[in-house]
Formats: sequence, structure tokens, C-alpha cells
Amino acid sequence: MKLSKYILEITVFTSGAVVMIFELVGSRVLGPFFGTSIFVWTSLIGIILGSLSLGYYLGGKIADNKPSFTKLSFIIFISAVFIFITFFIKDFILIFLQSNISDIRTSSVIASIVLFSPTSVFLGIVSPYAAKLKLNNLDTSGSTIGNLYALSTAGSIIGTFLSGFYLIPNFGTNKLLIILAIVLILISILLSFKQLLKIKFSFFIFVTIFYFLIGDLNLVFKDMIFVDTDTAYNRVWIYDRYSEEYQENIRTMSINNESSSAMFLDSDKLVYEYTKYYHLAKHFNPDFKTTLMLGGAGYSYPKNFLLKYPEATIDVIEIDPELTELAKQYFNLKDDLRLNIYHEDGRSFLNTTQKKYDAIFGDAFSSQYSVPYQLTTLEAVQKNYDILNNNGVVVLNIISSIEGKDGQFLRAEYTTYKNIFEQVFLFPVRYKDEGSQKQNIILVALKSNKDQVFTNINPEINEYLQHLWTKEIPSDMPILTDDYAPVDYYISQMI
Repeated sequence: MKLSKYILEITVFTSGAVVMIFELVGSRVLGPFFGTSIFVWTSLIGIILGSLSLGYYLGGKIADNKPSFTKLSFIIFISAVFIFITFFIKDFILIFLQSNISDIRTSSVIASIVLFSPTSVFLGIVSPYAAKLKLNNLDTSGSTIGNLYALSTAGSIIGTFLSGFYLIPNFGTNKLLIILAIVLILISILLSFKQLLKIKFSFFIFVTIFYFLIGDLNLVFKDMIFVDTDTAYNRVWIYDRYSEEYQENIRTMSINNESSSAMFLDSDKLVYEYTKYYHLAKHFNPDFKTTLMLGGAGYSYPKNFLLKYPEATIDVIEIDPELTELAKQYFNLKDDLRLNIYHEDGRSFLNTTQKKYDAIFGDAFSSQYSVPYQLTTLEAVQKNYDILNNNGVVVLNIISSIEGKDGQFLRAEYTTYKNIFEQVFLFPVRYKDEGSQKQNIILVALKSNKDQVFTNINPEINEYLQHLWTKEIPSDMPILTDDYAPVDYYISQMI
């Protein structure tokens, strides 16, 4: 069985796989700069589908003009070149767009067009062009075309599962882009060995050198405590910096362009001011013993909790197990009998757990400022309420303003909690009297009707209590539900 006999089938299958891998890698390319909200995915999918459609159209036109394996080989080679160009220019383009265009929808559309459209157009050309080359009998043209498009779709399916389950977590974004370029170069050579062989081979060597250079650069960055890695869920950066504000060295974990966790290198103090407000649970439920935290990342607060409350336990729900491993490696997370870690979606845990808690801390984010919508809804809030013991408390971090268009999500979430919990309070962290300022706002919800006092003998907790928002909170937003929770839209208004 000669390989050349099935070269068109191999080409179509491979191109279909590359398209889907390229699209999923695209989400990791855009993530550190624009997040992974529905707007980013919409832009990426829409532009790639549009580019493929243009490619199908052009492929049919070009195929009617003396099709040849040599021309198809050249089309595949150009696709490889564009993937390498994407690898080479992506950071420059994304930094420019992030710095100059504030609207994520606009910037992600432009980024998708510049970085992913050219390759997608050329890969779209492949299937109709290969079909024309394969046709030798009009009586079987339907089955021939159907078989090739089925192979292309099968390749896309395999590429989707392969990239999501194996390639992205094991190779990362940059290496995977290089691998895709190398695969397409090899397919191009197989299609037409003699055409532009020196150019193709030279480009193959050039791209391969970059593949190994990435590994060497990663080793250099590792010595500098700079980590750039892809997990099954996130693009993660870890780096050290000197903080002028605190006059100390800080290690930061950034997830999809959001500074998710940080720690001082020379002390056990909490870096981010909002994390200190989780200690409000001690004021509202002084006798708490069992606690739950949704969102782990670098485990800044759970570590502090274990030091501060030796009689209490904390369960942490972190969907990404590799973040836990990174926290152990770079953020001094240690095994502790009072710390239980569950690697699953927060909502899934809420839906199924039989455990009861005295306090629940919320610090889970899916993209810029955005809490995963499934944790914001009436149904999720009811689950929080149900697993709390009497006098239980929820302490939730939200990034928002309170007033105006920028506060739409905050007010919707506040209304949702008010529908379930007996008492709900807000504590702006930085600007305690300015409702128009975008900032960390702590929502405290109580499973109790007891009258509350807002002073405490502990001066630290007393200071946090003085940030209580006492002005009116407009009731102008609908309750969030599993059926209707436009969280990303509300967040986009703020951004």
C-alpha cells in the first residue's frame, strides 16, 4: 500500500486536525491579554469560521484552473508560513491592541483577523482543491467529495480531543504553534517533493531550531522564577517583582491576564487587601470551624487561614489541578490535615456535596473581573445557603463599582443574594464612600436574622467593618438565574 496513493486523504485529514488545534491554541494566545470570556471565544470562532468559508470559496475557484499537486503543496506551505508568523508576531500585536483599544470585543476581533485569519483561509482552500484533484469520474463525484469532507471533519474531531486532552497541557502554546508549522511543512514536501525543496527544507530547519530554542528560553526563565505554562484550563504566568507600594519582593501568579494570587517572598502577610476581608467571617460567625473556599489558584488565603485559625478546617475547590501543583512548587503550599483540596468545578461541588459549613469564601474568576456565571445564579446561591449551618456566612469577592453602568453585575448579584439570604452587606475595599469607583467589593451574606453590630475589639477587623456601604443600592437589575445570567455582558460594560 503506497503512501502516495492516499496522500490527498492524509492531507485533508491533517488539515482538518490542524484547523481545530490552531483554534484552541488561539484561545490560549488571546487569553493572557483579553481573558477567556464569551466575547473572546465568539470573536475567535466567528473569524476562523468566516476565514474557512472564504477559503472554501477560493479553493473552488482556484481548483477550476488546472489543479495540481504542486499548487496544493504550495498552499499547504503558505499555511505553515502564516502559522510561524503568528508565533513570531502575536505578542507584539496583542500588547499593542491591549494598550490602545479598551473594548475587548473590538480588540479580540482585530487580533483574530490579524493572527488567525490568513492561516485559516489557506487551510480552507485545501478540501475543495483536494476534491478537484481526486475527481476522476463524474459518476462517483458525490461519494468522492463526501469522503474527503468526512475525513476533514474526522481530522477536526481528532484534533479537538488531542489538543484539549494532551497537546496544550503537555506542549504549551508556543511549542504547539511550531509543531503545527512543522507538520504542514512535511505535508507540503510529501505532496510535491521537488517543488521549492531547498526553501521548504531551509524553513523546516529554521522552524525546528525555534522549537528547541523555546525549551532553552524556558530554562533561562525558570532560573529567573518566570513560568509561562499552559494547563488544561488556563494560561499561567508566574514571576517575581519588587513592589514599590510595599517595599518588598512579591511573587505573582497571573491566570489569563489576571493577577490571581501573590505572596511576599520574605513574610507570611497577605498581599492583596481584599483577601484580608475574608476575616470578616470571624466577626459575623465567631465560632466557625468548617469553611469552604471556591477558587484556589496560588492558595494565598487558605495558607493564611491555616496559620490564623488553628482550630478550623478549610476545603478548597480548585478546578485546575495543575494550579495546585504550581502553588506547591512556587507558593509554599504545604500538605495539611486541616486543608482538603477538591479538583472540580465549584458549581458541581455545590450541587453534590453533603458537607455542611460555617463559612464560604468566594474568589473564583473565569476571565477579566468575571466570576464564572454558574456560580452567580439564584440556583447557585441557594446551594450556598443550603450547605451553610445556621448563622453561616458567605464572604464573596467581586470586582465592580456599585453605582452606574459599571456596577450592573454587582447590583444583579446583590439582588440575587438578597432573594435567598436574610441579610446581605457590601464592603468596598479601597474607596469606602465612592460608589462609582471600580474596585474589589466584598459581599457578605448571612444565614441569620440576628441584628448585627459593626464594631469589633480586634482593630484589624474593626477597620474592615468601617467600610460598610450604608448608602442606597438601586434595585434596578434582574435576578441572575441559570437560564438568564449575562455576566460577561455586564462585565463588558465595566471594562
